[in-house]
Amino acid sequence: MDLTTRYMGLSLKNPLVASASPLSQQLDGIRRLEDGGAAAVVLFSLFEEQIRHDTAALEYFVGRGTDSYAEALSYFPDIRDYDVGPGQYLELIRRATEAVEIPVIASLNGISETGWVNFAQDMADAGARGIELNIYYIPTDLGRTGSVVEQQYVDILRAVKTAVTIPVAMKVGPYFSSFANMARRLDEAGANALVLFNRFYQPDFDIENRVVVPSLALSTPTEIRVPLLWLSLLHGRIGASLAATTGVHSAVEVIKYLMAGADVVMSTSAVLQQGTGFFATTLADMTAWMERKGYVSVEQLRGSMSQEAMPDTAHFVRNNYLKVLESYTKTTINDGRRQILKLS
Repeated sequence: MDLTTRYMGLSLKNPLVASASPLSQQLDGIRRLEDGGAAAVVLFSLFEEQIRHDTAALEYFVGRGTDSYAEALSYFPDIRDYDVGPGQYLELIRRATEAVEIPVIASLNGISETGWVNFAQDMADAGARGIELNIYYIPTDLGRTGSVVEQQYVDILRAVKTAVTIPVAMKVGPYFSSFANMARRLDEAGANALVLFNRFYQPDFDIENRVVVPSLALSTPTEIRVPLLWLSLLHGRIGASLAATTGVHSAVEVIKYLMAGADVVMSTSAVLQQGTGFFATTLADMTAWMERKGYVSVEQLRGSMSQEAMPDTAHFVRNNYLKVLESYTKTTINDGRRQILKLS
């Protein structure tokens, strides 16, 4: 069984990738992910706010007193001589790339194209095999148009691509007026991969204390539907690699994502719940299913149920929509999940 795949130019031993999580904050966790069977690991995200905070703090302490005496500027060092930014992150990249054989992909989370973009080069120099740009941005300005927001994504990607030579992936949400067009624009702007999709975490209200509180819920298998649709539609239509994320808890979701057209499948929630053994278990279940169905490689499986593979591509979305509405029965929810879990 050939489980190898390629993702944004990287050769991977299998299609399972550990997405950003607390496990990748320590070298021991990264080693455990590799030992568990992950073919690559995306480090936890470094946030634009962290870089800006460190830069501002250094500027403050280095600059204190420089206006007290005329000669003060002569004995204070140039701020450019300092290692500005979260140096621990770069050190983790260096140590991880030396300690494990699987590719280590750095992650940047931000919303602008200045300041933090320069840090991408430092990540590449530290040994990162790729960079995942996780743009978490919810436009709240009533005067900001959709076209302006879309252009911001493209500008950030181009700025990073100019700064580095290693592959760059874009992790984005599905909330664009025309995601197909947005995917094409990112592809044309140089994205080596698209990661579908980012989960936007919304706040909750504590009605007793009347405060806004953070609310984080791990993903569930039912969340695969939106990325499954877009993977099916984009497969074979853009040059960038496609990564599936969200809702991956078993071999069932992995197989579905691969059949839709994903090059790799990423998971965090299942790893946090089941441990790093999730990868080995999932690979074993997936291999057993592939053997039973006559597949000999991931390449043969990939995209086999995408729009490109359908005989009637023009009605792929509309016909599916109608079938969903017509297919509901009282036993659909209970029986559907029970049936697809029978992998062997």
